[in-house]
Amino acid sequence: MRIPRPEHPRPQMVREKWLNLNGTWEFECDFGKSGKERGVPRKERLDKEIVVPFCPESELSGIGYKDFINAVWYKRAFRIPGAWGKRGVLLHFEAVDYDCDIWVNGEHVGSHKGGYTPFSFDVTRCITDGENTVVVYAEDDTRTGLQPCGKQSKRYLSEGCDYTRVTGIWQTVWLESVPEAYVKSYKVIPDVENSKADITLEVSGAGAAELTAVYDGRTVGAASVKTAGGTVNVSVPLSELHLWQPRNAALYDLEIRFGDDCVKGYFGMRTLRLTENCVLINEKPVFQRLALDQGYYPDGIYTAPNDAALVKDIELSLALGFNGARLHEKVFERRFLYHADRMGYLVWGEY
Repeated sequence: MRIPRPEHPRPQMVREKWLNLNGTWEFECDFGKSGKERGVPRKERLDKEIVVPFCPESELSGIGYKDFINAVWYKRAFRIPGAWGKRGVLLHFEAVDYDCDIWVNGEHVGSHKGGYTPFSFDVTRCITDGENTVVVYAEDDTRTGLQPCGKQSKRYLSEGCDYTRVTGIWQTVWLESVPEAYVKSYKVIPDVENSKADITLEVSGAGAAELTAVYDGRTVGAASVKTAGGTVNVSVPLSELHLWQPRNAALYDLEIRFGDDCVKGYFGMRTLRLTENCVLINEKPVFQRLALDQGYYPDGIYTAPNDAALVKDIELSLALGFNGARLHEKVFERRFLYHADRMGYLVWGEY
C-alpha cells in the first residue's frame, strides 16, 4: 500500500527506528457522541474506511463529508518491526482536532486536548509480538465557543474568511523505537557573540550525552555532559560561525548520542533584536515582506497533499518577492517549519 505523507514528520529529531502509520484506517462518525457507551472501542470492525492523515471533510480522505461532525472513531492494526527487539515504543500523533482518547490493544493509554500540537504516549507495556490495534476517538465541536477553531467555519458553508472544518486526525501518526534511556527533547539557543550553541536536553534515564555539530560535512563542534535524568544544559563551542539569514539559510547538523540512543537534527545561528522601529536580524535591519498564509489546501484542507506542496508554497512566496509569512490562526506542521528553516524563509506564528 502506498503510504500518504511518508516523510519523517519531525525533522529536528530523527531516529532510524520509526514506523509511519498513515494510510487506510477503519473509520466511523459518532454524531451523538455515544460511541463509548455503545462499546465502539471493542467493535471488531468500524463502518467505513478513511485515508489518514487527511480529515474526513477532505476529498483526499476518501470521505469528503462537509457537514458538522461532533465526534469520530479510528482503528487500525499494526506490527512492530522485528529489528526493534524489546526496546520501548512511543506512539506519536502530530495533530488531532480536538479532544481525543487513545487505546492500544484495548487499554486506554491517554488523552489529549488541543487540535494543533503534537503529543505522544509510551505504549511499551501494551505492545505484543504479533498484531496490535490502536483506536482513536476525537470530539470536535466548533460551535461551542469553548475551543480554538482558527478559520474553521461555524456555519455549514464557508463564510467570509472562515472555511471548511477539520475533524480528528489531520497530521501524521507514527511509532518510534527508543532504548530504556533516551533523549525526550532538546532546545538550542544560539550564542553568536561567543560562537557557541547553548543546548538544553531533556532525557529519560541517567547517562552521558555526546553532542556533535557538523557544517557542510565538517565537524565544527562537540561537547559532552553527564546527567542523572531530567533536564541538563550543555554548550557546544563552534570552530566555524555561519549565520542563518533570510534567503541565505546556513544550518548546522546536530547529532546527540545518549547511551544507546541517537537522534539527529539541525540548528541555525542568528541574533534577533527589536528596536523602536525595526527588527534586527544579525544586527541588520530587515524589512519583512510577509504573505498571510492560512495553510489551506483545496483537496486536503488543513493537510498538504504531499511534502512538495509545502515547498511550493514557500517557493511561490519567495518568487513573488516576499521573504516570509504570517502563519495565520493555525499551528503549521513541523515539516513546513523545517522547509522554511532550510530555505531562509521568515515565519511568524500567529496561532
